[in-house]
Amino acid sequence: MKELIKHYWNFKFKVAMESILVGLLSGIVIVAFRILLNKISELRNEILLFLKSSSTIYILGWFSLLIVVAIILGKIVVKLPMIKGSGIPQVKGVLMRQLKMDWLRELIGKFFGGAIGPGLGLSLGREGPSIQLGSQVALGVSRILKRPHMEEKYLITSGASAGLAAAFNAPLAGVVFALEELHKNFTPLILISTMGASLVANLVSSKFFGLGPTFKFYNLTPLPINKYLFLIPLGVIAAFLGGFFNYSILKVQKTYENMNKIKNIYKPIIPFVMAGILGLIMPEMLGGGHELVEKLGEHEFLVMTLIIFIVVKFLFTIICFGSGVPGGIFLPLLVIGALIGKTYGIILTEYFSLPSNYVINFMVLAMAAYFTAITRAPITGSILILEMTNSFNNFLELMVVVAVAYLVVDFLEVQPIYDALLEKMLQKSGKNTLVGEKGKKVIIEIPISIGSELEYKQIKEVLWPEGCLIVGINRLDSDIIPKGETKILEGDRLIILTDEEVACKVKHKLISMGEENIRNAQL
Repeated sequence: MKELIKHYWNFKFKVAMESILVGLLSGIVIVAFRILLNKISELRNEILLFLKSSSTIYILGWFSLLIVVAIILGKIVVKLPMIKGSGIPQVKGVLMRQLKMDWLRELIGKFFGGAIGPGLGLSLGREGPSIQLGSQVALGVSRILKRPHMEEKYLITSGASAGLAAAFNAPLAGVVFALEELHKNFTPLILISTMGASLVANLVSSKFFGLGPTFKFYNLTPLPINKYLFLIPLGVIAAFLGGFFNYSILKVQKTYENMNKIKNIYKPIIPFVMAGILGLIMPEMLGGGHELVEKLGEHEFLVMTLIIFIVVKFLFTIICFGSGVPGGIFLPLLVIGALIGKTYGIILTEYFSLPSNYVINFMVLAMAAYFTAITRAPITGSILILEMTNSFNNFLELMVVVAVAYLVVDFLEVQPIYDALLEKMLQKSGKNTLVGEKGKKVIIEIPISIGSELEYKQIKEVLWPEGCLIVGINRLDSDIIPKGETKILEGDRLIILTDEEVACKVKHKLISMGEENIRNAQL
């Protein structure tokens, strides 16, 4: 036991160094992934341009190719189910000890599968696959170096953070994503390890793709204070549409599952054929939609055209994602948000005398609000949009619209999309409860937040599950050796040594007390 506790206090520097290695390798993998995705996208665009002036036989050949690719991808997904969708729920499941990754096989499957779908036109993004690829690289590093399970979880978190940073040139968003979405709490070691990995991965990515923002918007000036009233309806609209998006994603997934007469390997044919059709009549809807967002910032569109774009992009995205094809929803939902903001801004200019130069502001704001409504991760959404658009002068107005969207979805009790997808995944696999293993020692670090029932209680007053040992309390960066009379305060981090089996009971006990911020680290 002494060696276990000693290792816990001494391994922090090692984890930080290993996270830098994870960031370097993840950055290299994500760069290769983005290059492959870009090459496939360029080839698709050339083919579609050729088909515009070609005979029917070439068009039929293109659709035949799409169907063959869909079947191959369907077979890969059936064989490697952990690569389905964005991969973010899977990463969260691994960190919760509910899911396991076969890192090498799934890394290869996600690498090619995550590039083929969006590359050939499916309305899916690169960020989800990038996050999962980063976590798989980290797991590989951990297994090759034979790191203990506690270090492995930090490395997986670092890899996921590095994946997002390299995908969008957004290192700060990568760090915040790990804190807000993956762990839902803050600890210094998570911050240090994810910062190192994200910064290194971003440097690798910027070496190939440049340091500029993902979306290049010009003439973006702060919104005047007297126009802030317009932000409230935008936040409400984004919240309702975001909640509907989450509902629709789950509904479409259920519809695919109920197609019992169609084998799973053939179900990806549906979005691929749809991509083929849209490629001929509405190519703007293909892929993640990065080019469409920049066109929205540079050109004028009719309101009716924008509404059609919103409906088609929305339907195409949920049909693609619901099929289980590897690919994320970050970029498509940001595109939908931009379309909503553009439509809203034009209406304000036509009926409420808003100067036209502020329409682009509402595009950026709607992207953040819509993202927040869907993921319930307002800080990640805000930082991500700020880094992707380089619009740091618009921070105040962004905070207002994001806060409104978050409050509305909280009132509507909209479940975060990744939590809902993970819960559905665990229920389907019969692993909807935490089950630990006997005999394995675990150190659990429990942050005490405001409102926790543990706050102001003495350690001896808490009815801990049998087998728990409070080995330390970190308070204001000072380590305290606890006694029975030691009082627990808000901001403390309790260090508990226990068996993994009991650790699960501890988590359930804390959840019942209203404490949801917990980070398990298995040794």
